[in-house]
Amino acid sequence: MGTLRRREALWAYALLFPTIVLFLVFMAGPLVASFLISLMHWSLLSPPRWAGLGQYQHLLHDSAFWTAVGNTAYFTAGTVLPRLVLALLLALALNRKMRARNLYRTIYFLPVVSMLVAVALVWSWLYSPQDGLINYALALVHLPQPAWLSSTRWAMPAIIIMSIWKTVGYDMILYLAGLQSIPEHLYEAARIDGANRWNLFQHITFPLLTPTTFFVLVVSVIGSFQVFDQAYIMTQGGPGYATTTLVYYIYNNAFQWFHMGYAAAQAWVLLVLVLGMTLLQLWGQRRWVFYQ
Repeated sequence: MGTLRRREALWAYALLFPTIVLFLVFMAGPLVASFLISLMHWSLLSPPRWAGLGQYQHLLHDSAFWTAVGNTAYFTAGTVLPRLVLALLLALALNRKMRARNLYRTIYFLPVVSMLVAVALVWSWLYSPQDGLINYALALVHLPQPAWLSSTRWAMPAIIIMSIWKTVGYDMILYLAGLQSIPEHLYEAARIDGANRWNLFQHITFPLLTPTTFFVLVVSVIGSFQVFDQAYIMTQGGPGYATTTLVYYIYNNAFQWFHMGYAAAQAWVLLVLVLGMTLLQLWGQRRWVFYQ
């Protein structure tokens, strides 16, 4: 029996070995290297010099860095909850029996699989103050037409609106899967007891969707903290620093100004922020997530 177990263990390690090697080379190795780089002054053009924790100390007094953190938090707050609510409403609507239901589901999911670069370019045109369709529609109903992407007040909301449109279909699909996993007999028993639609949603649908909501929440928060493409393509972090997110600021320090050590330190701060937010959500889910 012992020989059989040892043989099975050897086969398991042999099969896992390629994955372990890939993990060490492409994940653990770069992670350790980035931490070591964060302790250096390095511009790629000169030899690295030891800085210790100096890069992290400099972060405390870098107003641009804290502006980027604030912009990232603003983007997260503006996208996560609206995405959850809108995705849930769409899923509830498209889970009913209706004509062309699969067509509507496909239409709402198409932005998810569309290239973000192309989507950002199209939305940049839509936001154009001169010939954009959004300001044209606002003018028809006699509403103010803001200079969306060149306004410090409206640039971030413009990116938030585009990001919600781009990603809400993904959350909708997850909610649809969650809705279809709820046993129908629970609804039938509740209807026999006289429950109306709101009672069904309040006491059956939403509680049984909390695991899906928790997963969507965690994924959405992690993704929103890593927002980059929208700011890079649509506004280049401007006007001023109005749309400079944390990842965009890291990119500038690393590949525009060649402050590799400082960029690595910022990346580790981002890792700590995302890890902290995720652990906080994992701790809090015990209070509101209900598993069957």
